[in-house]
Amino acid sequence: MQYRRFGKTNLRLSVFSLGTMRYLADVENAQQTIAQALALGINHLETARGYGKSEEYLGQAIKSGLLKSRSQFYITTKIPPTANADSMRRCIWESLERLNLDYLDCLGIHGLNTWEHLEWVQAKNGCMAAVQEAVADGRVRHVGFSTHGSLEVIQAAINTDFFEFVNLHYYYFFQRNAPAIQLATEKDMGIFIISPADKGGRLYTPPQSLKDLCQPFSPLELNYRFLLNDSRITTLSVGPANPNELIEPLQVANSDIELTPTEISVFERLENHQKTILGTDKCSQCYACLPCPENINIPEVLRLRNLAVAYDMTNYGKYRYGMFENAGHWFGGMKANRCTECGDCLPRCPENLDIPALLEDTHERLNGKAGRRLWG
Repeated sequence: MQYRRFGKTNLRLSVFSLGTMRYLADVENAQQTIAQALALGINHLETARGYGKSEEYLGQAIKSGLLKSRSQFYITTKIPPTANADSMRRCIWESLERLNLDYLDCLGIHGLNTWEHLEWVQAKNGCMAAVQEAVADGRVRHVGFSTHGSLEVIQAAINTDFFEFVNLHYYYFFQRNAPAIQLATEKDMGIFIISPADKGGRLYTPPQSLKDLCQPFSPLELNYRFLLNDSRITTLSVGPANPNELIEPLQVANSDIELTPTEISVFERLENHQKTILGTDKCSQCYACLPCPENINIPEVLRLRNLAVAYDMTNYGKYRYGMFENAGHWFGGMKANRCTECGDCLPRCPENLDIPALLEDTHERLNGKAGRRLWG
């Protein structure tokens, strides 16, 4: 296992962190998963107030002595932004109590996704007042935020200079947040990548066509290598449902060398294949089409279409597309069938895409069962 400096926190974290959203079958399974993670060299465990009984199960593991030396592991929990300090004070105490801890190594503002959330963070008696109190009295060592928001919101949150780390989405198949990665690096912030296996493309169950294109590697392995090759990134979340699901991801835990010529050639193959298959229908994700009068997240809709058409990532596309209109600020935007063909986006598209037609096609391909967040 490799370890990297988590930005200005100066914590040395394992390049994989145990995300605890999915180990919740029962407390025994949770403890077995934690024990396996520790045995494999993971020293950072990340939970959240909103992850069902995750804090409680982790707290029981701590109380049982499973995590023996407090100085040898790090705990992060996350609490949603609140409009006032009193709510945050209560949440911090409750999380510490559930976790059986005197202090948190890291506290993340969970889901700083909207401009309103940012206003709460910046308000004089908003949630950060309580967080800063907890830092002052030692109950919290380091403060950061997690986000599913727009690039603009993420950059604005980073520029508040309130935070020492950021948890965000960034993968081979989603590179929109690259400027936020760079800005966070310039601020010497730790960078934690959220769910690269699942949100990064459901790469633990890839379609055969994608597997063929990625040979001699697996799609999941390539995504991990894309991320670990980037020295700006500290750690990647791995969220197993049981101990066995830790084995495959951690096979690349020591692979932080530069990309090999073979790996580079596979990435080039993927790019060339996408260009060939999509042709003039390829959306390059410039975001010039926004804002949409109907609040359709046009670039994200067309990104999912790109992946479905080019790589047969239809199941992933349906999974993410089903979140529109069902996950609130965690996955904002309306479905593509809300398009009124107003034409507002057309003159702004540098590729002259027939956006209304592509939106209709995407809805036909990907509309299915409504999705929701695991803990909503």
